[in-house]
Amino acid sequence: MQSYNRSICWFRRDLRLDDHAALYHALKNSRAVHCVFVFDTVILDALSDKHDRRVEFIWHSLYELNALLQQHGSTLQILHGNPVELIPHLARELEVQAVFCNRDYEPLAVRRDAAVAASLSDIDFHQYKDQVIFEQSEILTGGGTPYSVFTPYKNAWLKKLDDFYLRAYPVERYFSSLAKSAPQAFPALALLGFLPGKLNVQALPTGASGAATLFENFVSRIDAYGEARNFPAVKGVSYLSVHLRFGTISIRRVASFAYYSGGAGGQVWLSELIWRDFYQMQLHHHPQLGQGAAFKAQFNDIRFPNEEGKFAAWCEARTGYPLIDAAMRQLNGSGYMHNRLRMVVASFLVKDLHIDWRWGERYFAQHLIDFDLAANNGGWQWAASTGCDAQPWFRIFNPVTQSEKFDGAGRFIRRYVPELAGCPDKWIHAPWLMPAAEQQRCGVLVGKTYPLPVVDHAVARITTLALFKAAVG
Repeated sequence: MQSYNRSICWFRRDLRLDDHAALYHALKNSRAVHCVFVFDTVILDALSDKHDRRVEFIWHSLYELNALLQQHGSTLQILHGNPVELIPHLARELEVQAVFCNRDYEPLAVRRDAAVAASLSDIDFHQYKDQVIFEQSEILTGGGTPYSVFTPYKNAWLKKLDDFYLRAYPVERYFSSLAKSAPQAFPALALLGFLPGKLNVQALPTGASGAATLFENFVSRIDAYGEARNFPAVKGVSYLSVHLRFGTISIRRVASFAYYSGGAGGQVWLSELIWRDFYQMQLHHHPQLGQGAAFKAQFNDIRFPNEEGKFAAWCEARTGYPLIDAAMRQLNGSGYMHNRLRMVVASFLVKDLHIDWRWGERYFAQHLIDFDLAANNGGWQWAASTGCDAQPWFRIFNPVTQSEKFDGAGRFIRRYVPELAGCPDKWIHAPWLMPAAEQQRCGVLVGKTYPLPVVDHAVARITTLALFKAAVG
C-alpha cells in the first residue's frame, strides 16, 4: 500500500484503540491520522426513545476513547449528521488522501459505505475485516456456496482457523502517527437530541475499560460456562454482547482466549462466537433477510392471527406465564435479556400467541442494547422455524417446563415478578394451577394480583401445528 500524508480513520462498530484493523493500517501507512466518529442522524432520527441506552453506551465509550487519544496528543472528532455528506466534506477539509474504516455487513451500512466511497472520488477508501473472524465468502461449502447448516459451517470454520486469524494488530507501535490536536469540547448527549440516565453504568460498565473488566471477570468463571449459561438466575454468561456489538473489545482477543486457554467452557463459548460469524455470513449472502424475508421462503406467507391484545400482553410482561413475564421485564427494564430466555420468549410469541416473528424482531431491535441485525434476525428466525438450521417447526417450547428446568427455584422469576415472591416453588411456574386456599395463604391471587394465562399452551400448540402444516403443504 502507498504511504499517505494525511488520512482519516472512521470509527463505527469498533470503539477502541487496541487490536483495531483499520486504525493499524491507517497509522502504519500515513504520516498523520485523524480519528473521527459520526453520530449518524439517518439512524438516530429513527429512534423514538430519546433516552436510548445504546446511544448513551456509545457516548460513554466515545468519551473514554477520546480521553485515550488525548493521552497521545490527539483527539476524536465527533460529527453529527449524515456520514455520506460529512465524511467526504471532512476529508476534503483536512486534505487527506485516504479514509480507513472497518467493514460493516448490514445492508444499509453497505449502501452507506458505497455512497461514501463514490463521494470521495479521488480520495482512497480502504475497508478491513474487524468484527468477525471469518467474513463474507471466506467459509464456503465444497461446492462454493454458503453454508445453511451451522454444524458443518462450524467444522469448516475450525478447520480453517490458525494463529494468523487470531493475531492482534499491534496498533500501539504506530501511535506516533496519530494527528496532533488540541483537546476539543466533547458534545453533551443533549446536543445530539438524546438524554442520559437510562443506562446503568454500574451494572454495565462502558468503553474498552468496561469490556476489560467484564472479560476478566468472565475468565474467572469460564470453566462453568457450558452449564451455567443456561440458567438466568446464575451469573453464567459473559455479559460481553454489547461490547462485541460496538467493538469495545476485539473479537480476536476473546476468540483467541476461548480457543487456546478457555478449556471446555471456552470451547462452548467459542461455538457461540462462531454463531456470530455464521449469522453475519448469512446476512451478507442473503441481504433480503434484513428486509423481513424468511430464509425458508415457504414460511413467508404464514397467516398469523396477530392479535394486538396478545402482542401487547407479551410486550408489557402480563402474559400470565411467570418466566415469560420475568424475561420481558428484564428486557424492558435494562435493555438486556438472558440468551436462553430470548429463545423461550420468541418461541412463545410465535407458537403460543401466533404473532408474526417480525413483530418480535422489531421489538427486540428497539429495546436490546446489544441489538445486532444479523444475530437478532437469525435468533428470531431460529425460534420461529423460518430460518437456516432453525428449530423444526413441530418442536415447540413449553414455557412451563422451560421454567421448571432453568429456573427451578424461581429465583429469576421472583427477582423480576415480585408479586409472585410469596408463591411456593411448587406453583411458581404455573400459579394458575394453585388451589384457591393456597393463593390466599401466600397472597398471590391469580387474575387479581397476577394475570391469568393469556393462552392455554396445549390448545395454542395445536393451532401452531396447523399454521405451519398449511405453509409446508
